[in-house]
Amino acid sequence: MAQLKDILYKVSLQSVSGNMETAVAQLAFDSRRVADGTAFVAIKGTQVDGHEYIEKAIEAGAVAIICEHLPENLNESVTYVQVKDSEEALGIMSANFFGNPSEKLHLVAITGTNGKTTCVTLLYQLFRGLGYNTGMLSTVENKINDEVLKATHTTPDAITINELLAQMVAKGCTHCFMEASSHAIVQKRIAGLKFKGAVFTNLSHEHLDYHKTFDEYIKAKKLLFDNLPAGAFALVNYDDKRGPIMLQNTKAWKHKYALKSFADYKAKILSNTLQGLELGIDGHTVWFKLIGDFNAYNLLAVYGTAILLDEEETDVLQELSAVDPARGRFEIVPTKSGITALVDYAHTPDALENVLHTIKEFRTGNEKVITVVGCGGNRDKEKRPVMAKIACDFSDKVVLTSDNPRFEEPDAIIADMQTGVTPANFRKTLVVADRREAIKTAVSLAEPKDIILVAGKGHEDYQEIKGERFPFDDKLILKEMLDLIHSQD
Repeated sequence: MAQLKDILYKVSLQSVSGNMETAVAQLAFDSRRVADGTAFVAIKGTQVDGHEYIEKAIEAGAVAIICEHLPENLNESVTYVQVKDSEEALGIMSANFFGNPSEKLHLVAITGTNGKTTCVTLLYQLFRGLGYNTGMLSTVENKINDEVLKATHTTPDAITINELLAQMVAKGCTHCFMEASSHAIVQKRIAGLKFKGAVFTNLSHEHLDYHKTFDEYIKAKKLLFDNLPAGAFALVNYDDKRGPIMLQNTKAWKHKYALKSFADYKAKILSNTLQGLELGIDGHTVWFKLIGDFNAYNLLAVYGTAILLDEEETDVLQELSAVDPARGRFEIVPTKSGITALVDYAHTPDALENVLHTIKEFRTGNEKVITVVGCGGNRDKEKRPVMAKIACDFSDKVVLTSDNPRFEEPDAIIADMQTGVTPANFRKTLVVADRREAIKTAVSLAEPKDIILVAGKGHEDYQEIKGERFPFDDKLILKEMLDLIHSQD
């Protein structure tokens, strides 16, 4: 319970009608979650405008309404606060309501198209290994020390973020590592948070269904760095041409990591196999469990972050050599069939090309690469033909299938993908809309020593169709099909 005036500290107010000392028991921006004593924040979302639900919120027990536009008729028993930006207000209010927990943690945000989940997972494992009580907010799961909490978004809403951070503080956490998606940055879900630092991994074609242009997507990522306070650190991948852009205008301390460019944190790939990576970092030769060039960047980003958080380099490298890959990221499915089977979350052209390029490096030339891939519905359509073309260019056989079709028809999504298949690649391409059958088809095409990649869903344990989520796990289904083939041999 807190007074409304305290929760609104640092929020830019335009007008107030009512008692600012009103006691507030909880915050909500969804009228269905309003109960007695709630401060309801009306947000103009992409689908719904919360201003249309103000009366419903009051009927459910809201004692305060925070909005950009006041309703025509005001309820005398309710306090109305007009603000310029409801999304920003919700972030600041959430931080205040939960006691500004980010100020009591070393909070680091990771942003970029690819690598966010891996970096956050590695940092969590690293700092747990170094002996710290640590929290994690990621696409795969949220963690408070060893307690696992299911994640529903890459970056949760502002209320949930601060509630989780407050729980971390209460349970003695000193560090938290979180993914910051472009949606969350633009929607100001991270407003009111105090970051110790931020990391930029890379930028490629993604989320243009939301941001409309690539330039807007770049600006969304850059906002995280623009808003960093003096004294925080900004660590960027300087081999990515957008890395320098992220550092423009930031007040934070500027740092770079790279494999190819001059940078503060550099590494050299000494060995890259299906068993792991051997890197040369700061005069040390270290073997890691992760696979592929893209993971060399992730490891370097994590190393640089740890050093910027004042950890000793030898301790960091020793612990990093023991960490495991994030679930569903270039994850090898164990099988006795002699087939190498991989599951990866690659759902962008750049990520898919990185994974297939890594597989190409391991090939002897005598085995087939069979790729199962689809694209999500109600998302950026421009990447669909590009994804199919990349899959065909780097594979011997491609099975185009359904991903999370959402409210689109799978056949229509696959038709969009097929426009990227050149006449020369028609013969290597199959269409199997049912994802389970597509995985089964790939396994039936494979022989011992062949490589199967099932891309796009990674850690997800569901398939989203017509607004419902049905149980579906690429890894489990792939293992089931491989074991079935092996049992018949």
